[in-house]
Amino acid sequence: MNRTVRTLLALLGPLLPVLLGGAVFQGTASAATPPAGQATRYTMTAFTNSSESNLYVYDSPDATGYTLRKGPAYTPPSGLIRDPSIFKHTDGYYYLTYTTNWTGNTIGFARSTDRVNWTFLYNYTIPISGLTRTWAPEWFIDTDGSVNIIMSLTAASTATHFTPYKITATNSALTAWSTPTQLSGIGPNYIDTFIVKVGSTYHAFTKNETTKYIEYATASSLTGPYTIRKTGNWAGFGDWVEGPALVQLDNGGWRIYYDGYRAGKYWYSDSYDNFATWTTPAELTGLTGFARHLTVLKETVPGGVTLPTNTTRSLQSANYPDRYAVVRSDSLGHIDPVSTSSSTAVKQSATFTVVPGLADANCYSFRHSSGRYLRHWDYRIRFDSSNGTDTFNKDATYCARPGSTSGSVRLESYNYPGRYIRHYNYALRVDPHQNTDTFRADSSFTVVSPWT
Repeated sequence: MNRTVRTLLALLGPLLPVLLGGAVFQGTASAATPPAGQATRYTMTAFTNSSESNLYVYDSPDATGYTLRKGPAYTPPSGLIRDPSIFKHTDGYYYLTYTTNWTGNTIGFARSTDRVNWTFLYNYTIPISGLTRTWAPEWFIDTDGSVNIIMSLTAASTATHFTPYKITATNSALTAWSTPTQLSGIGPNYIDTFIVKVGSTYHAFTKNETTKYIEYATASSLTGPYTIRKTGNWAGFGDWVEGPALVQLDNGGWRIYYDGYRAGKYWYSDSYDNFATWTTPAELTGLTGFARHLTVLKETVPGGVTLPTNTTRSLQSANYPDRYAVVRSDSLGHIDPVSTSSSTAVKQSATFTVVPGLADANCYSFRHSSGRYLRHWDYRIRFDSSNGTDTFNKDATYCARPGSTSGSVRLESYNYPGRYIRHYNYALRVDPHQNTDTFRADSSFTVVSPWT
């Protein structure tokens, strides 16, 4: 983000609810970085370009860099496993629902204790006569605790005129379901409808099968009536895209993943203003071109990386262990050689106090003895005095993730999720995650005893 835009946002920040007609993003309050001893885990389930009959399971600490946990992880006894959707039920099990075939009137169910080993449960026949296709079932757990599935149905002879319907579990075992109810206001000819609820409003993201754009609608009831709010390329996602899936990030933003099936790429984008605007789409590194129509489950689990706070420490490069994060006289961050023979000034430049994050106390900020904080500006790491603004606090806050070597840590930008402090030509930057060993090593640091 350039300096002019950042300055403008800092000035307008308190006025945004007024400028947006009083709309306040209610989703932020429910998101937070887990405390010490806990971590966020994002589990992704997908089918792939190489197989429509096998499930692949990945997970991630940051919703950006995913690691394969098992693949194939599940193959149904017959049919396909397209569009797999995952959630964790109150009984402690993880459940999948998925498209069983290109044609027909069933959706499939499987169950797991650990997310990676799955047991087939049953195929459920949707009780509507004349159905020719039953596609893209998605779990939706409402705030009243009800377990729902949103799916795309059609009775047409070809794959057209889909309409979203809802069924609701009528028992805790998820073996009995209500009569299907159409979501009014969406369709016909809409598919892959994905819904999240923020406050009292239901937000639907759905693919228009005629234009091939992902559109946006809202309603005060799960079944509608929905009002289509945005059409065309309103968010910059492009056309010939499908399979939208959303998850809330720890910093309160929302991330949408979607399948650019015509280009053979997978994308994600983030929103921080109640879905009005979105960041420039980025490819999902390591999975783009391979994963298809995925969903992501967010959980808080034991573990994570914890740094000692209110203590002085130095940040040692994991792959250049003779170099440490330093602040130079121009206030810019680098990794420079530091040793016992270095001057006191050099040692002081590599020594920081680790404090609770200015924007989130469960993340971290790094304060130099001069009182300046490690922060990013135009994606470059520098050290500045706090001006007390929300923008500065976020720029100076980093969340700890596991590093590339034992005991090392990666520091993810709080307000630019997916960007990490890394060195490049020995200069420190916040760069987007890359699915390479070099990037993981360049962005890993060991928090060690201070030089001074």
